[in-house]
Amino acid sequence: MTDSFETEKTRASAWFRQLRDDITAAFEALEDSHSEGPFSDRAPGRFEVSKTTRHADDGADAGGGLMSVMRGGRVFEKVGVNVSTVYGALGPAAQKAMAARGVPGMEDDPSFWASGISLVAHMQNPHVPAVHMNTRMFWTPHAWWFGGGSDLNPCIEYAEDTAHFHATQKAHLDPHGDALYPELKAWADEYFFVPHRGRARGVGGIFMDDRNSGDWEADFALTQDIGRAFLPAYLPLVERRRVQAFTDADKDAQLVHRGLYAEYNLVYDRGTKFGLATGHDANAVLMSLPPVAKWT
Repeated sequence: MTDSFETEKTRASAWFRQLRDDITAAFEALEDSHSEGPFSDRAPGRFEVSKTTRHADDGADAGGGLMSVMRGGRVFEKVGVNVSTVYGALGPAAQKAMAARGVPGMEDDPSFWASGISLVAHMQNPHVPAVHMNTRMFWTPHAWWFGGGSDLNPCIEYAEDTAHFHATQKAHLDPHGDALYPELKAWADEYFFVPHRGRARGVGGIFMDDRNSGDWEADFALTQDIGRAFLPAYLPLVERRRVQAFTDADKDAQLVHRGLYAEYNLVYDRGTKFGLATGHDANAVLMSLPPVAKWT
């Protein structure tokens, strides 16, 4: 499997990088076009790009990626779009976690390769929903799989925004089978639930993990369409809400909701746990945290 999957790994890594480039360009264009409404008197935001690195326990190079973060823009208060390709051997904790998830052979050979994109946007205007998206490929000598999805996290909910976000994702998933969207929507509802608060993190979206149908090309195509759905699902919501006036109470609701978001990412999110457990750049892993939050 090692030799036969080099081409597939290269293709997946290149796709995640291209998706990152498309999204960062679209987000900077939003900053440029925001000429009226709250925060329009500011200079348009731009991404600051830095390299991230992962080192093995012995200090050897083990991959890395790009961390792109925009702060204090007209539309985005903080948004990060990260890509990475990392490899090496899983440590004991991550190895145990993978074995518990049913990955075969981890006890004998903990080698792995992983590549993906991760995005979290926290917005200036509380009427504009926060959003999360990621897609990834994970490989070991014994198995491979894809994962990811996107979900919407408004502090002020609008039924038409939720409907558009879900309908766009459904349209991108339906070519892969009519049963897929309901399955991944239900999975997102379960995954993005905050048990200690007894509520969902947001209004849902789609989510999958450990996707291995036995057909790599089909699973890669599905993963690409999850990524392609993101901009048409989200950009119209930003364009619709960014010009709305808001009150101090609206901003307070946004900060409280961000506290919920932070709790979920630090306590439950698999990606956060995996990134920290495998020695990836901590700043990149914790990029998802909001710039300001509040707890009542």
